[in-house]
Amino acid sequence: MRISKKVKFDKDFPIKKALLHWARQYNEVVWLDSNEHKDGYSNFEALLAVDAFTAIQTDASEAFDKLKEYQETTADWIFGYLTYDLKNDVEHLKSNNHDWLFFPELFFFQPKKIITLKANELELNYLGLVDDELEEDLEQILQKGHFQEGIFPVVKNEIRLSPRISKEAYFLKVQEMLGHIQRGDIYEANFCQEFYAESAIFDPFLKFSALNDISKPPFATFFRNNDHYLLSASPERYLQKKGDQLISQPIKGTAPRALFDPEKDKELALQLERDPKERSENIMIVDLVRNDLSKTAKKGSVEVTELCRVYSFRQVHQMISTVKARLEEGIPAVEVLRTTFPMGSMTGAPKISAMEIIEELEETRRGLYSGAVGYFDPAGDFDFNVVIRSILYNQASKYVSFSVGSAITSRSIPENEYEECLVKAAALKKVLEEHD
Repeated sequence: MRISKKVKFDKDFPIKKALLHWARQYNEVVWLDSNEHKDGYSNFEALLAVDAFTAIQTDASEAFDKLKEYQETTADWIFGYLTYDLKNDVEHLKSNNHDWLFFPELFFFQPKKIITLKANELELNYLGLVDDELEEDLEQILQKGHFQEGIFPVVKNEIRLSPRISKEAYFLKVQEMLGHIQRGDIYEANFCQEFYAESAIFDPFLKFSALNDISKPPFATFFRNNDHYLLSASPERYLQKKGDQLISQPIKGTAPRALFDPEKDKELALQLERDPKERSENIMIVDLVRNDLSKTAKKGSVEVTELCRVYSFRQVHQMISTVKARLEEGIPAVEVLRTTFPMGSMTGAPKISAMEIIEELEETRRGLYSGAVGYFDPAGDFDFNVVIRSILYNQASKYVSFSVGSAITSRSIPENEYEECLVKAAALKKVLEEHD
């Protein structure tokens, strides 16, 4: 049983900073922040869930069956992630590339404490706790000045990132990918590369705040599971379920911003909108998403409501489409994830062939990168992002990395694809290499 309370706060109070600071004391933390983006689908401005009452952690073997049992048995809010390597549970695939991060392949937890933020109102939702603890927490959160920097000192060191593969090796691998396309093995594949640093010591909370300040994405996420951290500036929704309505918003197509030259910036957005390569990338993935959703949708209900629309974010312009469907009666919520995972924008088409070739050519196991983070509510509705533009950190081993990628098609020029990767990497690299 949960108890809840709503409370107003001064609109000038830095509530998000206060909530994240208060969350430091817990080993399980998820912070979801829309950064005030209005998309017509979100249920709140921000949400914080902490302190596991129950949890599930497993590898890819029968992962979706285990998640289904946990979600239906709990019948409560649960928060967690699906790593890209759950593809091995969905299809006869393998992940043989090396993993330096060692995140569990699936992790969800039922939080004792959930706090949602809408406008200048907090709603606290606590599991099986007395009012005294709720009031004590509320007082801690709203204490002005208690979250000044330096209260949680961390010994930091200089971080210098290295690419997992050289620029020359990247070009060769893209050429090999193009060979697969010319032979008809695939039409498109998302090819990714990793940047990493060892012996990295930093404060994940401060780095997340810096990343979010730079990017202000609609699906920002801070996730902690003990020593494993995700700092995400994702702009992409993987899949949302509200009642019988399903919504997926794949991104394919990226262009840089020119923030200090409005005319040039507008021109870059227009070039992206008209670019035949970028449009074809997006349309191919839209077709893949339509096909995935049709596996659990009512017949004839899958529709594209937005095709190749350009949205502008702090760092980049993005081409986004919206695909909707109505869920067939009697289909479990987790089944929708199973039949659409991983997100088509992170694989390619045809999906299975693309994933096989990705595994062959990439050097690093993707893990949580290009997986998904989100939540289920007690009614079985859910919302998940795509884990891109994200920093992954194993605090115990002091290993930090991020990966970036681009869609390789028959029109791809290796040098251009490499430059697109660098555009996507810029904010992540800046945040990690700059001193707090």
